[in-house]
Amino acid sequence: MTETLAETSAYPTAYPSTYPMARGTCPFDPPPELDRRMHEQPITRVKLWDGSTPWLLTRYDDVRAMLVDPRVSSNTDLENFPHPSAGSAARRQRAKSFINMDDPDHAAQRRLLTSDFMVKKVEALRPRIQEIVDGLIDDMLAGPKLTDLVQAFALPLPSLVICELLGVPYADRDFFHRMSKKVIAWDTTAAEALAATDELLAYLGGLVERKNAEPTDDVLSRLAVEQLRTGGMTLEQIASMGQLLLVAGHETTANMIALGTVALIEHPEQLAIVRGTDDPKLIANTVEELLRYLNIVHSGRRRVALEDFEIGGQLIRKGEGIIGATDIANRDETAFPDPDALDVHRKARHHVAFGYGVHQCLGQPLARVELQVVYSTLYRRVPTLALAVPLEELNFKHDMLVYGVHELPVTW
Repeated sequence: MTETLAETSAYPTAYPSTYPMARGTCPFDPPPELDRRMHEQPITRVKLWDGSTPWLLTRYDDVRAMLVDPRVSSNTDLENFPHPSAGSAARRQRAKSFINMDDPDHAAQRRLLTSDFMVKKVEALRPRIQEIVDGLIDDMLAGPKLTDLVQAFALPLPSLVICELLGVPYADRDFFHRMSKKVIAWDTTAAEALAATDELLAYLGGLVERKNAEPTDDVLSRLAVEQLRTGGMTLEQIASMGQLLLVAGHETTANMIALGTVALIEHPEQLAIVRGTDDPKLIANTVEELLRYLNIVHSGRRRVALEDFEIGGQLIRKGEGIIGATDIANRDETAFPDPDALDVHRKARHHVAFGYGVHQCLGQPLARVELQVVYSTLYRRVPTLALAVPLEELNFKHDMLVYGVHELPVTW
């Protein structure tokens, strides 16, 4: 039966020039071609930078089903894994982290960090996050009434938080910000990605060695004491884990803060609701809706088939690459009525912006608290916050694995 389905699929193979695809006129919406495919050809092949042609899943139900299917793998060492770029492929070979492993290895390494990102543990950080947010706003308001919100606020907040959590000196932020940009840029070459990765690993490895000698109250010290001293993990494994947490811990949230601010400013009726509420549930709703609506991870969730299996009426063969396009899945009207509208009252917690299944984002509780504090504070304290340039003049991150804006000129 599956042979027949594969040969007579209702969704003919198509090869656009590249994936990801070009966005349309609205910078908040997924590419129009993704929307067309979701409605007309929900499971088709696409062409990547290296000429490979993995399957692309666009419907919400198919994406979620794929992400929990034990017949697909996150192992980036496997042949035909659909790497996002040459730089990404090289980096993942050099610094293997648990998000690119399958169970039981994935579960074993992830468990080492579970306690650090539990909801209760993260909630205990809320007062400190509020203190950082207020301090950054104080500094911004004391300066010129024209500033780059990315550099003044969106980037420092998550950088400070993840540095304090991991035990990374915030004074070194210029270095790791620069290295992070190199490893997540689409056009970074394999050599450039390896060089940046090696620099980050050397930096974090040296830091772990110092913490092993003189532990403090932070994640890297705990891993040094509990894993390095016992032989549970090597120095390089801890450094690789630290690199994942450091880069993901500031890049993703920083882009959500900045891009979420742009989206709310461009939807003034929604911004007025957020600014005028003191209801934490509505703020939490706002965070979930913006995560659904914006989808800063715009290169899909990538896997490779471990065996032949069928999904959505299409046969996937063993060894074929698969991409779950979570950005367009979060615009599927079967899961989210009127999906192209930004509605902060929407119950959107079932979005797949953090992925789904065992590999869903470990740091999502921290990201949620950071965003809740930001969205409940920034627009109330700066009620006249506005873009200092037209929307069309903003420099959006089409060139990065994480979507957002490079700069955000604002005034008030």
